[in-house]
Amino acid sequence: MIDCMKHLIRLSMVFAFASLPLVSVVAAQQHPAMPAGMTHEEHMAQMKKEAEMKQHGQMAMGFDQDKATHHFTLTANGGAIAVSANDAADRTTRDQVRSHLQEIALAFSQGDFEKPLMTHGEMPPGVAAMQRLKAAIRYTFEATERGGVVRIATSNANARDAIHDFLRYQIREHATGDPVTVQR
Repeated sequence: MIDCMKHLIRLSMVFAFASLPLVSVVAAQQHPAMPAGMTHEEHMAQMKKEAEMKQHGQMAMGFDQDKATHHFTLTANGGAIAVSANDAADRTTRDQVRSHLQEIALAFSQGDFEKPLMTHGEMPPGVAAMQRLKAAIRYTFEATERGGVVRIATSNANARDAIHDFLRYQIREHATGDPVTVQR
């Protein structure tokens, strides 16, 4: 019995050491490279925040954040929020995105920004002014091939500045890489 236990322990150790390279390859694939100028602790905090945002975003938006891509555009009269399913054949995500964006257009027009609060755990910049100036802002939903877009328009300079603040925050938080300046 003791010899059998020793043999099992040796086999377990061999398996554990043999699998270490595989574990480190998998871990490296799941752990993005640390950006230059960032400490390990800052990088770990950033990854934790991104994971929480994805989880909260899925609850607030109703679709898997890894199956869709967000884009935010600043325009001369406001901007746009566009979300698309990553896979052209993924009709479920496409339909969930469309449903979410239709809800967003209606909620934002009523001054309700609960979903961004749920997603980010804080009220994004610009929201207070967008709520106060809601009568001066138009939100329209348009379906796209893979999802949809909410166009945000105003002729009020203060409302436009608030919309731009809101969209710049979204660009940073979702790390979309979209321009933070007005696009034509």
